[in-house]
Amino acid sequence: MKGPQDILLANAEFYRAFAEGDAAAMERIWAAEAPLACIHPGWRALIGREAVLKSWRQILEDPPPIVCEGERVFYWGKATVVLCEEVIGESRLAATNVFVEEEGHFRLVHHQATPVALPGGAGEMPSRGLH
Repeated sequence: MKGPQDILLANAEFYRAFAEGDAAAMERIWAAEAPLACIHPGWRALIGREAVLKSWRQILEDPPPIVCEGERVFYWGKATVVLCEEVIGESRLAATNVFVEEEGHFRLVHHQATPVALPGGAGEMPSRGLH
């Protein structure tokens, strides 16, 4: 079984592709066989590989300067979840990234990000805690 560092590397690759506008890398990061879903802030849920990747191609035409912080890893059966915060300028988004293993690599099957209403609130995440 792969460990939390493998998941964190997959998560970091997602944010590298996002920050650099690398659409080819973003396509490789998403699962090819498993069902996909994505909810961008303010968007309706996108279901299926075609819809999800189309949205990322649009976003990556002019990617925002994004940094991922406070990653926490959770194992739920065959799925692994990374909870983190996305920092985009002065804005913070709480994000959920769900990975499954395909052909020996962790691939993304779901991403959701939502604005954080209050900084430093009761649910504040510690930095890089692993569960």
